[in-house]
Amino acid sequence: MIMTTRPTRVTSAPPSRFRRPHGGAFLAVLVLAGLAIHGVSRLDLSPERLLMAPARTWDFLSRGFPPATDRVPNLAEAMLETIEMAIIGTALGVLLSLPIALLAARNTTPHSMIHVAAKSLLTVMRSVPDLVWAMVFVVSVGLGPIAGILTIMVDTIGFAGRFFAERIEELDRGPIDALRSTGANRISVMACAVIPTAFPSFTGTSLYCLEKSIRGAAVLGLVGAGGIGVELNVAFQLRQFDTAMTIIIMILIVVLLAERLSSVARKRMLDGSSAVAPH
Repeated sequence: MIMTTRPTRVTSAPPSRFRRPHGGAFLAVLVLAGLAIHGVSRLDLSPERLLMAPARTWDFLSRGFPPATDRVPNLAEAMLETIEMAIIGTALGVLLSLPIALLAARNTTPHSMIHVAAKSLLTVMRSVPDLVWAMVFVVSVGLGPIAGILTIMVDTIGFAGRFFAERIEELDRGPIDALRSTGANRISVMACAVIPTAFPSFTGTSLYCLEKSIRGAAVLGLVGAGGIGVELNVAFQLRQFDTAMTIIIMILIVVLLAERLSSVARKRMLDGSSAVAPH
């Protein structure tokens, strides 16, 4: 007797992108779509405004060129103040973010409640926009660069602290456990194993924070927090577009130079670390 087997029918599930979304995802899409439609309806986009936009843009460009050069020394001094604000605020923020990151990382925090509190603090600092912090500090300490420095410091703590904590949690447990097995206390483990191992990543993140701070410091003056932003705000209010164009060009040059120098420093740091790495 010859027995025949019926071929089994193989059914393949459709790719995940073709599957029907679950209720929560469908509801989220509806909410986002509703918010987008409602936002567009409140934009007050009229044909007249759209047709006038090119003419107004041309008016700004035509009155902005050639840029004004009579106030370059004063503007350069304000630009220097902006750079100093960024450097001081970033340095303070990086220094303060390191202990907070050690408390926020799961493998170095002394208690789970401290971990939650430190993570929440970093989230709050990172979630509030720079200009909001600037307005808060302008009210607290008054107009001027001090408010800008404090704003950059808080923003750097929230940004760098998060990445520092994530890098600490990704560290190899070997050196940490080896030191703990010798009876080293918590501070010794952090100083001799955690920080030296994660130092290259800390340095790269700090350089990126400095780039970010220079860009942010340039606009903090719009709310009175010192720097070149004050001059830019005044130039636009007085419709001195040639002076405003000079300030914009100065900001562009400084930001590009900062990004270039930061990239070179990071590249050299990576090349140096790879050169001393064991083969």
